[in-house]
Amino acid sequence: MAYDPGQIDATLAAAVGDEPGLIAELREAFLDSAKRTLAVLDGASDADAWHTGAARLKGLAASFGAVRLMALADEAMAAPPREPAMMRRLHRAVSRL
Repeated sequence: MAYDPGQIDATLAAAVGDEPGLIAELREAFLDSAKRTLAVLDGASDADAWHTGAARLKGLAASFGAVRLMALADEAMAAPPREPAMMRRLHRAVSRL
């Protein structure tokens, strides 16, 4: 699955205008939040914690226009907690942001 970081930048530019510094700062905040949420998923001890983390990642992705990450997080919501293939896909997706 290919990811388009340009879409995130376009979404941010639409929200804040032509402010490259602010766009970079918001992009970094998004990436930090995505990584923290991924850590929550890594440590999910039960289905409820997993589902909550996946839903948080989906909402975060939606807020920043990361449509493909949002779809992947939606898939994760239905997956078993910490399923290895899903975890690899999630880590790969976040690393490509």
